[in-house]
Amino acid sequence: MAKYIAMRLFYLILTVFMIASVTFFLMKMLPGTPLTAADKLSEEQQAIVLNKYHLNDPVPVQYVRYMSDLATGDLGVSFQFDNRAVTSIISERIGPSVQIGTQALVLGTIIGLALGMISAIFHNSALDTSSTIFAVFGQSIPGFIFAGLLQYFLGVQLGWFPVAMWGTFAHTVLPTLALAIFPMAITARFMRTEMLEVLGSDYITTARAKGLNRSIIIFKHTFKNSLIPVITVLGPLAVGLMTGTFVIETIFAVPGIGDQFVKSISTNDFPIIMATTLILSVAFVTMILIIDLLYSWIDPRIRLH
Repeated sequence: MAKYIAMRLFYLILTVFMIASVTFFLMKMLPGTPLTAADKLSEEQQAIVLNKYHLNDPVPVQYVRYMSDLATGDLGVSFQFDNRAVTSIISERIGPSVQIGTQALVLGTIIGLALGMISAIFHNSALDTSSTIFAVFGQSIPGFIFAGLLQYFLGVQLGWFPVAMWGTFAHTVLPTLALAIFPMAITARFMRTEMLEVLGSDYITTARAKGLNRSIIIFKHTFKNSLIPVITVLGPLAVGLMTGTFVIETIFAVPGIGDQFVKSISTNDFPIIMATTLILSVAFVTMILIIDLLYSWIDPRIRLH
């Protein structure tokens, strides 16, 4: 196990290095500079600023400097926020994203698992049909549609929650609900499909023949063995939720990392774009490792090599 984890960590570092390299050169291919919209600066003043940040150096020189700084944990300074360190900006922004992402993941997973189990247990019933319809709509309709509906009905019409901005727990409710619908729907669909397959397995038939209680069969023998496809889907999805969903954060004016990423692209703030991409990449490859480890825990027949 230790050897396997060490090997995967090596691949993780190599993957992040490759992503950082590709992203860096893609950033340099973007048209314009961070000072493109700086109409108040003369050409001479813009040249001074570009020289200060070494943006006039050859691209290979900039690449070596950036990767050297990255190796020491230095993500650079923002061009948009008065020379502030990128790590400071990210640390302020990542909290709201993680909060609403975690809440949405937990809520969506719990309700989705429950809906999927109910659909499988009561197969071909009205409950099964209703759950299936919900799963189809939840996966088909974009999240920003649900966000607008939640804002209108729960925020404007009923006045239960704030429609936007950030401050108290009440401000997190609507974005959490908007984000939770997709993981809820996809979890319900995968759980239903896998549970139906497991319930038709030979060992479940044997358990029934032995006279085991139905709840024991479902929760001890069926539920755990149905989780592998669900975890496979939820792993990468969890990363996206907790590292900022750009559209939802913009709609609800959440000061998260996703909202900052969108603003950074519009202003060509290369260091923040790079930092956000790297955070998402590290979180993603780490989650893939965690999923692989969970496989062997859920099903001992799966061995890690």
